[in-house]
Formats: sequence, structure tokens, C-alpha cells
Amino acid sequence: MNDSSPVFLIDDDKDLLKATKQTLELAGFAVSAFSAASDALGALEPGFAGVVVSDIRMPQMDGQQLFAHIKERDADLPVILMTGHGDIPMAVQAIQDGAYDFIAKPFATDRLVQSVRRAAEKRRLVLENRSLRLAAEQAQGDLPLIGQTPAMERLRHTLRQIADTDIDVLVTGETGSGKEVVASLLHRWSRRAKGNFVALNCGALPETVIESELFGHEPGAFTGAQKKRIGRIEHSSAGTLFLDEIESMPPAIQVQMLRVLEMREVTPLGTNEVRPVDLRVVAAAKVDLGDPAQRGDFREDLYYRLNVVTLSIPPLRERRDDIPLLFSYFAERAANRFKREPPAISSTVRRHLLQHDWPGNVRELSHFAERLVLGLETAAAPKPGDAPATDAALSLPARMERYEAELIRETLSQNNGDVRRTIEALGIPRKTFYDKLQRHGIVRGDFAGFDGSERQGS
Repeated sequence: MNDSSPVFLIDDDKDLLKATKQTLELAGFAVSAFSAASDALGALEPGFAGVVVSDIRMPQMDGQQLFAHIKERDADLPVILMTGHGDIPMAVQAIQDGAYDFIAKPFATDRLVQSVRRAAEKRRLVLENRSLRLAAEQAQGDLPLIGQTPAMERLRHTLRQIADTDIDVLVTGETGSGKEVVASLLHRWSRRAKGNFVALNCGALPETVIESELFGHEPGAFTGAQKKRIGRIEHSSAGTLFLDEIESMPPAIQVQMLRVLEMREVTPLGTNEVRPVDLRVVAAAKVDLGDPAQRGDFREDLYYRLNVVTLSIPPLRERRDDIPLLFSYFAERAANRFKREPPAISSTVRRHLLQHDWPGNVRELSHFAERLVLGLETAAAPKPGDAPATDAALSLPARMERYEAELIRETLSQNNGDVRRTIEALGIPRKTFYDKLQRHGIVRGDFAGFDGSERQGS
């Protein structure tokens, strides 16, 4: 597997520098070679997207001093130290201080390539998390419309175009996709923002109650009506009326609602007084009201009256590239709420985010983020037979190899890199464990909580 990630390689031994550079370039890395640490440090730009590989023993600025400077600039930038036998205690101290890995000379080329590859993947995840958090912070007001997929860009563009008009809008989307938030944005972005945003779930109230809720009533209009009540329609005048699950509206109420939409006036229960309303309706449905089979007993003429503009919110499974960004926002919000550190998107969490179908859409994703922040949820490692779609072309042994590697990484992560607990959880001998780490190119620098002595055992 090739990897075009950049690598800064530093070694004052020019022959070894040339040979190591060639090794990494053959593995697909973009290598910049330096014979002095100060030169490499001067060329290192903020947000460097790769890995630093440095010898320890060098004149003027040595590898430890270089690592200390890099750590001050960016503590998450992976630094791999190459050491002679006598430098191992120094390298162990650097590991304890946060260096990614050390490799004792002479070393097998595969050992170096695997370590750099894993470090590059970790760096990619770190930068991705930073980018997601920044984008989420900049887009907080647009949730759940955060996203860079074409469907979400079109939806935002359409909302901006129609927000400041008085046309009625029909919003369609699955449960939890954010229909009420779309309606709220239409209100906030319009000249009606100073008026009331009034929401009513048509499926949550019986017919006798919804009539009074919508149209209002006068004292004595029915048993128990002791005081005058302004209905939701009149209360939303000069603002926005949001009717959720409008497909659940009782047929008798649909007739009255059709007249309100056509005449822009309301007659409360218990009076013949007709009151004009400055009305804008945003209706939402979970089904396709344009399909007679799904429409059921919903009036066709009311559907066409509402269907001036239809906005369709795509489910998360149809905009998977937006899921990590949304998750990052929800995790940040949950962390602030629960006074916890926001979790990074590990490779295991990312796999779950992109492979799960999210039938509950944005609402389900938000709850998942909250549970993860609280430590009540971990993204499950793949089970045997549950190979991802991208494994379809792989043989069974290759799939089992990939599953084994993922399971080892997941167990290390769950045990904070503790070798003893990981070996006990996996139920394998220590030597077998280290053999598998080497075979799969797993470097324990990815996992917190390890100690230097165990590192040497790898």
C-alpha cells in the first residue's frame, strides 16, 4: 500500500540519509531529507500533514532537542526517533515525553515503513479532527444543515432564496432528519423573524383538541372552555406556522385548514367573527404526499395548496461524507454540556460513523455522540462475517487478517495500550501478541497509557 504522506527525514550521516530516503520513497512517501535538525525545523510549517523521522545523535541540535521544539509547536505531530544501542534510555525518555516511536539501529526497512505509515494515519486523523471541529464551530447556526455534500449545498441555497418570501413550503424527510430546524431557519432568515415561530405536531393531538389549538375559541364554545384562547394560526400571524406530521391531520380539520390557506383568515370556535391573518405556513411530512399510495386520506387539494415549494432533506445514509462533521459538532456540544473532553474521531469510530445506516438520522447521531462523550458507548469492532463492503474483493484469509488487526487495535484502545490487560482480553500468549503486532504493522504509540519497558518488548 502506497502512502503519499510527507515525511521530514533528518540524519547527519549522509549515506544513511540517502538510503533511508530511498526506502521511504519506494514505500510511496514524499520525503524531504535534511542533514541538520535546525534546517528541518526552519522548513516545518504549521499544520504539517506528515511525520518527522530523526536520528538522535547529531551535532548542534540533536534529535531530542528537535523533538522538544516540535512539541512546543504542535504536540500532536508524530516524531519517530532512530537510535543507536547506547541511546535507547534517551529514546525511552523521549517516548515518555510524547514521541511517537523509536527504532533501534540497525533496523529492518519494514519496521521503519510500518511505523511511519501508522504515524501518518494518526496524523491524518488528528488534522481531520481539527478541521471538523473548526468547521463545526463556524457552522453552529446551520445545524442540521452542516455539510459539504451537493445535496446540502443545494438545500441551503434554496432556503436562502425563499426564506424572505411569503410562499408556503412543504418539507419532506425521514424521522430525525431535521424538518423543524429547516422550518426554524426559514423563519429566522426571513423578514418574519420578529414575529412568532409557532410549531404544532398534528399527530400528537386528538381531533377535538387540535381544532381548538389551531383556530382558538371563545368562552363557552364547548364544555370546559372558560376563557378566550388565541389559536396557533392567529398567534403565528406575521410570523411562521410550522405544522409537523401534517399527514396525520384529521380530514375534517384539513377542510378548515384549506380554507384558511386560501382566504388567509380564521374563525375561532364559538364565534362568527372572521379575523384576517398574515400567514406563512411551513408543513412537514414523513411520507411522500405526492404519491397517492402514501398520501392515504390526506386531501389532494390541500397537498397542492401547500406544495408551492417542496424541500427534501436527504437522510444521513445519502450524505455520509457529512456525518463526521455533524458528529464532531454534537460531540463538542455534549462535551461542553457534560464538562468532559470531546472525543477524537478514531479510525474505529469513523468506520462506525460511515458504515452505520443511521435510521434515526441526525437525532440518532446526536444521541450516539452524547453516549460516546459519557463513555457509555464505543463503536463496535467488526464481527467475523461482517466485513465492510470494500472487502468484497478480498479472499476469506485476507478478510480474517483485516478483522484480526482491527480487533487487536480495538482491544488496545479499550485498555489504553496496557499490554497485560490486552493479552488477557484477547486470550493469547505474549509472544503471539507481539508477533501479531509486527505482522499487522501495529505500533502501540497510537494508544495511551503504555510504558517504556513494554515498548522495548515490541
